[in-house]
Amino acid sequence: MPDTRPTAILLMGPTAAGKTDLAMALHERLECDLISMDSAMVYRGMDIGSAKPSPHELARAPHRLIDIRDPAEPYSAADFRDDALREMRQITAAGRTPLLVGGTMMYAKRLLEGVADLPPANPAIRAELQREVERDGLAALHEALSRIDPSPPDVFTPTIHSD
Repeated sequence: MPDTRPTAILLMGPTAAGKTDLAMALHERLECDLISMDSAMVYRGMDIGSAKPSPHELARAPHRLIDIRDPAEPYSAADFRDDALREMRQITAAGRTPLLVGGTMMYAKRLLEGVADLPPANPAIRAELQREVERDGLAALHEALSRIDPSPPDVFTPTIHSD
């Protein structure tokens, strides 16, 4: 008899919409393992406001990719895609179906469509741009970059943020 299991199940929706309850019910009825697809739940200690499953719920239906990073560590949609694909391969190899549950649509988009094949960030270029900001100000750098890429000014505005 052919294997009729889906490659994966995606259960998506906004925070506190009942995704966890449904995912846990599916986990108990189907041969599926849960993978969190939530950008807040990857961080340890980010329990309030993320509707992270309780320790009791996690014991009943373990979710992969929850509490895998400290809040100070970056975690991108590309990181999620790599981690989710690895987890999906492990789950499938065990004869089970991956059930991805969450509300971070950028994660779903990157998982389904892939990521752009871009080179890694160059720290030397970043350091030079930072020196230019310190020397000439952010508005001057923004103006110079706008000459290279004249995107509408309301799309990209000069702001400072730290890593």
